Amino acid sequence: MKIIIDTSVWSRFFRRTANWADPIVVELHDLIDESRAQMIGPVRQEVLSGIRFTTQYVRLRKHLRAFPDLPLEMKDYEVGAEYYNLCRKKGIQGSNVDFLICSIAKRRNMPIFTTDGDFHLYKPLLAIEIHIPRMPLSDHIDNI
Repeated sequence: MKIIIDTSVWSRFFRRTANWADPIVVELHDLIDESRAQMIGPVRQEVLSGIRFTTQYVRLRKHLRAFPDLPLEMKDYEVGAEYYNLCRKKGIQGSNVDFLICSIAKRRNMPIFTTDGDFHLYKPLLAIEIHIPRMPLSDHIDNI
């Protein structure tokens, strides 16, 4: 099964100080080896945004080009907006990209691999699936 990788996981994987014993990093490496890691354009933009040095930006852009973007449809954006509105009515805030990821994951029946604890807040309302690394996590998920 293919898995949509969130910005938080890509960022952790591509850090200059990435810990190769970190279960999140190991899991993404394994998903890449298994050709299961999926990229979407808005996540690519988030990962590449805010890089101060051009050489680092160019190097990261080159690495990310190995992962083609999943094609998005108008419906993905519309459902993403519906998810945003639904969660907001329930007092749950999130980013537009988060809800777009949820929309795409739901339509394609793919789990989301993330360390962003907000997705655990969305899960009961949106019935999304969150990918859990196959190694023990301990305290590797942020903000839960």
